[in-house]
Amino acid sequence: MTAADPSESDSVFQLKGNMLAVTVLELLRNDLGRLDRQLAQKVAQAPNFFQETPLVLGLDKLAEDAGPLDLGALLDLCRRHGLRTLALRASRSGDLAAANDYDLPILPPSSGGRERQVEPRDREPVKPAEPPKPVVPPAPPINPTKIITAPVRGGVQLYAPAGDLVVLAPVSPGAELLADGNIHVYGPMRGRALAGVKGDTKARIFCQQLTAELLSIAGQYKVAEDLRRHPQWGNPVQVSLVGDVLNITRL
Repeated sequence: MTAADPSESDSVFQLKGNMLAVTVLELLRNDLGRLDRQLAQKVAQAPNFFQETPLVLGLDKLAEDAGPLDLGALLDLCRRHGLRTLALRASRSGDLAAANDYDLPILPPSSGGRERQVEPRDREPVKPAEPPKPVVPPAPPINPTKIITAPVRGGVQLYAPAGDLVVLAPVSPGAELLADGNIHVYGPMRGRALAGVKGDTKARIFCQQLTAELLSIAGQYKVAEDLRRHPQWGNPVQVSLVGDVLNITRL
């Protein structure tokens, strides 16, 4: 006796939303040689940060007279430096056509595309006015705090969406902490900590021992080479963002 076939109504897949930290590379000039050299310098500063990093290529800042861009060479260049291109932001017609050739999704330009005015249909019937609906005050936002009690080993990535991340144990080299809000590490911080990943410039990083590979708030970052030269290296610190500069002070 064989088992009955599952019903066609039983779903074999599901779609889920997921927030990922994606790096955007905004190309300001059509000069792949200089880009190759400058990317090599960045990779040398934080090699682990550029391993298999998801990337959106921003070409919408290129001037119209910048000349045709060799998108295939640009994709190969990014791949050599550990950047995996997921999508493209562009406004020039040649770049848009090239994106289609390489089957890359096209995202809206960062400055926003042109708005299209929607005209009303001819002789559209006028709908009667609806009675006003009662105003319901919005529920206060809930920002849960994610608390980790076990040591965070190398290669592990932890993310706290819409809130803070608190780690009550050491963070090993190669580990990565991400939070929309603040990050607290009550132990040695040897990995990477990225707070305010959705652009919250008021986010902060607190740690009991600053020995990190990389610290970042709202996209502004310092790598280990810069951090080791700081007088608070190895001390308990708090990190905040002042303008576009990370400010590190002792706790």
